[in-house]
Amino acid sequence: MDIDTATMDDVDDIVDLWVALATDQRAHGSHLLGDRNRTAVRGAIVQRVVAGNVLLARSDDKPIGFVMVTVDGGRYEQDERRGLLENIYVEPDARNRGVGSALLAAAEETLRSAGVDVIALEAMAANDAARRFYRSHGYEPHRVEFEKPTENDTL
Repeated sequence: MDIDTATMDDVDDIVDLWVALATDQRAHGSHLLGDRNRTAVRGAIVQRVVAGNVLLARSDDKPIGFVMVTVDGGRYEQDERRGLLENIYVEPDARNRGVGSALLAAAEETLRSAGVDVIALEAMAANDAARRFYRSHGYEPHRVEFEKPTENDTL
């Protein structure tokens, strides 16, 4: 397995992986519609690839996973420089072989080299496997998001 910074030649493969990620996350409560966002996400991925913020894992030259990273350029001053790790995904057939851990380590090193002090990421609350994976790599909950449907008995 190799992990490299993605190039423009990789964009379509990354879009396919992102659609698979979004589709998989529906089982954990995500509202994203994978394939229906293909065009919009392609534009975002092109921007990230041009900025050098997408890492792609390959096995036998076949893309098997990716992760996006960025340095938080938020509007507010903070006492820590935050790196953001987004959209880490590994193809189901490539899971439990260290690909996710290797992608995570490469993303962390990329962000560490960019001078961040802390790294933040998100996982669906119902995705127990993802939460276990991140905890096993030293991540702890920092912020909790709440939601409720507008059609309920408390509104």
